[in-house]
Amino acid sequence: MKMRLPLAFITNAKLLNSGFRIRHGVHNAVTKTSLLSSCNICSRAERKWIQPVGYDTGVMTYNSLTKQKEPLVLAQERIASWYSCGPTVYDHAHLGHACSYVRFDILQRILSRLFGINVIHVMVITDIDDKIIQRSLEENISSTVLARMHEEEFKRDMQALRVLPPAVYMRVTDNIPQIVAFIERIIRNGHAYVTNQGNVYFNTQSIGSRYGKLVNLGGIVGEQGVQDKRDPRDFALWKASKPHEPHWVSPWGQGRPGWHIECSTIASSVFGSQLDIHSGGIDLAFPHHENEIAQSEAYHQCEQWGNYFLHSGHLHLKGSVEKMSKSLKNYITIKDFLESYNANEFRLFCLLTKYRSAIDYSDASMDEARSTLSTISAFCHSAQAYMQGHLQCQPIEEGILWERLSATQTSVRKALADDFDTPKAVDAIMSLIHHGNCQLQPVTKVHGPRSPVVFGAMLSYVREIMAVFGVDLLDKKEVHDSSGVLNNVVEELVHFRSEVRKFALSVQDQVPQDPQPGSEFPKSHPQPDRIPLLKACDALRNNLAPLGVHIKDRSTISTWEITRRGGTRNN
Repeated sequence: MKMRLPLAFITNAKLLNSGFRIRHGVHNAVTKTSLLSSCNICSRAERKWIQPVGYDTGVMTYNSLTKQKEPLVLAQERIASWYSCGPTVYDHAHLGHACSYVRFDILQRILSRLFGINVIHVMVITDIDDKIIQRSLEENISSTVLARMHEEEFKRDMQALRVLPPAVYMRVTDNIPQIVAFIERIIRNGHAYVTNQGNVYFNTQSIGSRYGKLVNLGGIVGEQGVQDKRDPRDFALWKASKPHEPHWVSPWGQGRPGWHIECSTIASSVFGSQLDIHSGGIDLAFPHHENEIAQSEAYHQCEQWGNYFLHSGHLHLKGSVEKMSKSLKNYITIKDFLESYNANEFRLFCLLTKYRSAIDYSDASMDEARSTLSTISAFCHSAQAYMQGHLQCQPIEEGILWERLSATQTSVRKALADDFDTPKAVDAIMSLIHHGNCQLQPVTKVHGPRSPVVFGAMLSYVREIMAVFGVDLLDKKEVHDSSGVLNNVVEELVHFRSEVRKFALSVQDQVPQDPQPGSEFPKSHPQPDRIPLLKACDALRNNLAPLGVHIKDRSTISTWEITRRGGTRNN
């Protein structure tokens, strides 16, 4: 289903500047709704956070602007404008990046699929930057070619991890005229200055104590070694070009945008003067997000541009205090990771910690995620087997399971409404599965009615809530085109094996003709000449398990499932 950008979030070109040209056919219109909704915020000049007026989602979320949980209130009913900082495309994306993107993907899925919010997500692709220029010189290719290569690789990585794409990706180099116009207006508003060297800096002194909304700036100094700035905290909006660097024409001479200005410009070009949610890794809070706030509020001349700033915690290698980083060379690429694990397992890994928390990556933590996923999958398989009549159990205490299911649904929703507490939600789901497994104990003979419906309801709920998290328990995307043939082959193989086992086990008890009172009947045993058949069946089961085909013997009936371990399964 294609997502449409509401007109209330499309910026009038005149709002930015008469020379500000919106590309890619974006409508040059803005409704009264978006302008009016921002007036009550933009007319005040106080540093404290102003709770938005609008649609209360019923969700509490931790807001980095206030350092506490706040009610998530949206400017428009059931519509969330969401901007996120995308990658700087000069190298391979690594697991630290993946962790942040997957975590926020989970949050967006929860909002949209559980709370009915239409999330309009815009992501920037930084395709011009000091690092890109330096890498392109090292590899002797153009910065554009380098950026496009890694942009496409990033998108493939995100697809492999099942991260939903934003409504639109927007490149910095596609928005240079808009960035120039944005800077011009900040200068006119008295919040930036041009130097003799052709640089343009934001004047942090011009906004006084309003600089520092996200972090306490006491003791923090700006970039050192820059001679033409008035204040060390001032930051570049436009950088004069250097020899052999990409550059664009501007009123201040040839140059290129500073890092922070791209996000303010692009977010404003889509969402206007008010943004519901801004997200990124905690390392971006300062200086990047802090400077975005300063620029945007100076441009729009408002007190509060972004209402909620959400930050994800760092990913660390177990035993290391440093975050996973390219500069520290302690990273694992997403491609390398997916050689050993799959998207479902990584999502479980992310779900088991709160999105704001730092997270330790290790074999042990991934084994925990894999084990949790295996438990969930095994329950689904057992519930299906029971419903199909392949698993015989004692009469089910159906009332207890219905109560557990209802309580779990309530607990999960409550946990996710409380700052997206996925660990607590997963705990509730695993408790439901535990109680279901306790009643799915196989027996040889059954007395009493069966209760397949309650297990159908539990199975549907577990699949649905895991799908909300982006975990595909049916795993269709990870099964190759030949899976239909493979399934039929395995089905026939397991059926043949079941018939052999049934034949090997079908030995009648030898009952004495005149049993004595109190004497026990002798136990049945397979005939000696059939024992090799049973051993062969066991050997086949054990040999297929490492290949991803798992057979479970339930008395004389056998069930099976195919699982994929990391990247071991190939066509």
